[in-house]
Amino acid sequence: MGLSHRTSPLELLERASLDPAGMERLRAVLRSSEHLAESVVVATCNRLEVYAEALTFHGAIDSIGTALAEVSGVPRDELVAYLYVHYEDRAVAHAFSTACGLDSMALGEGQILGQLRSALAAAQECGAAGKSLNQLFQQALRVGKKAHSETAIDRAGPTLVEGGLALCERELGDLRTARVVVVGAGAMSSLAATTLVRSRITDVVIVNRTRAKADHLAASLGLRSADWADLEEELAAADLVLACTGASEHVITAELAERLAQARQGRPQAYIDLAVPRDVAPAAAEYVTVVDLAVVGEYLSAGGGGEPAVAAVRDLVTAEVADFIVLRRQTAVAPIVAALRRKAAEVVRAELERLDAKLPGLDDATRREVENTVHRVATKLMHAPTVRVKELASADAAGDYTTALRELFDLDCRTVAAVSVPSGPGWTT
Repeated sequence: MGLSHRTSPLELLERASLDPAGMERLRAVLRSSEHLAESVVVATCNRLEVYAEALTFHGAIDSIGTALAEVSGVPRDELVAYLYVHYEDRAVAHAFSTACGLDSMALGEGQILGQLRSALAAAQECGAAGKSLNQLFQQALRVGKKAHSETAIDRAGPTLVEGGLALCERELGDLRTARVVVVGAGAMSSLAATTLVRSRITDVVIVNRTRAKADHLAASLGLRSADWADLEEELAAADLVLACTGASEHVITAELAERLAQARQGRPQAYIDLAVPRDVAPAAAEYVTVVDLAVVGEYLSAGGGGEPAVAAVRDLVTAEVADFIVLRRQTAVAPIVAALRRKAAEVVRAELERLDAKLPGLDDATRREVENTVHRVATKLMHAPTVRVKELASADAAGDYTTALRELFDLDCRTVAAVSVPSGPGWTT
């Protein structure tokens, strides 16, 4: 359940975006819900999603919607218009498609794999991810890697940075002679700087609040870095600015953009804003060309392309979802199978103890042969029910059968539950 660039305007995504403290609070609120067994929060520049193993469907939806509204500060009534919900096989398909880059603004982008991995790790660390979501996310990561290694999806379209550069080139001309400032030194800034160098744009300076991070990124690419105190001076000299910080407020305000425009005396300047919340105030567009994620998204969507690669990945996702659903159904019947086998073992043990009491003088060789015979009989009797319940699980028809097994063999529900839920703090890893 969540919202993304496909369903929500950038302004709402911006308001719903969460800083690290907000993410921690959201995870805590979700963990406290009586309707959720597990939860993982995925937050990127163009999505905020909650994956959950629900104990009650409508209760889970209500809990997640309330949590998103409470933590983000966006009124629930406003959020509802943009939230989407996927469940069971559609939720699995969404997770796999997202991992493959099919749901990204830049088709096939690989950053989402790292973001999904980080989301799972955070949920594991706080105890929110259990067996189901661990299984889902680990498989999603495998499917995503498979898509990138076995299809051409990562070459199906331009990246966000490439799309932004293409748009700004219309305004500024050949960017290889442009002076560029990259504001920020995180993952997106690193991608931006790397893309610039690969595009043979080398007059680039990295400016970041923490100078050491700017120095490190600049040195790795043979670029220049500067102090945060010199930001305005560097911006005034730049033709192109790529802004992608994690700031909660605008880094380039309308007032700053106006001062820069005056200092540049009519020389054109463009900003690529890849941050959410936005680094460049919307009002700054009065003084400079601003290309934000919404503009880049429209450009990339209009470009099309990548159809063969997309079709190949969709086929891959379809097959992987089918396999995962079968595995999930088989896993769901595993507790009843384990309980059935445990029941059989208890009966065998009790009967052998009774035999020992009645025939205490039985020699060891005969005792072993009797024990082996009894075990073989029990195993053969259990074979057909256990195989059949797994077959029915693959066809999504195991529910009534497992209930019948529980009743026919008088299996204690508490015993079944005991083999359903792993114990101990480390089981999620």
